[in-house]
Amino acid sequence: MASSTATGGTTANWSRFATAEPGLAATVEARFGAYTHHVLATLRRDGSPRTTGLEVRFLDGELWLGMMPGSVKALDLRRDPRFALQANPGDGTGMGGGDVRIGGRAIEVEDSATRDRYVKEVAPPEPFHLFRTELTEVVRTYVEDDAYLVVQVWQPGKPLRTVKRT
Repeated sequence: MASSTATGGTTANWSRFATAEPGLAATVEARFGAYTHHVLATLRRDGSPRTTGLEVRFLDGELWLGMMPGSVKALDLRRDPRFALQANPGDGTGMGGGDVRIGGRAIEVEDSATRDRYVKEVAPPEPFHLFRTELTEVVRTYVEDDAYLVVQVWQPGKPLRTVKRT
């Protein structure tokens, strides 16, 4: 079940997405798992985009974003939780599994029990900011049969949309 956001859209956590689209979720997790560092886009105070490197974790049915204390990306997300996350494309142009990106909202986690579970699993340098994500969109773009550009778009509460272009 998707939840409503303050802006009128809907969101879902990673578990809800993975339940709705298990094949796409597995592909997306594999793409993020292939490399350690990815690109996070946040919004600066003036509304312009900021891109920075980031490590992500898929744990306990959630997509987690961990950050150094006082980092500008954490401060951006505290002010405006909207983000876009792009998987590292890797070396060359192969992009096995395609290009994947996730859009959503990042919610800072202050709950000590949740943070303790994360620390036990990940062992991040402390102190740190921890955000769980609420997804608004997951997109995968790939080439099929060397002939088609395929774009898959998932949004909470909507069926998976697939567009093929020649």
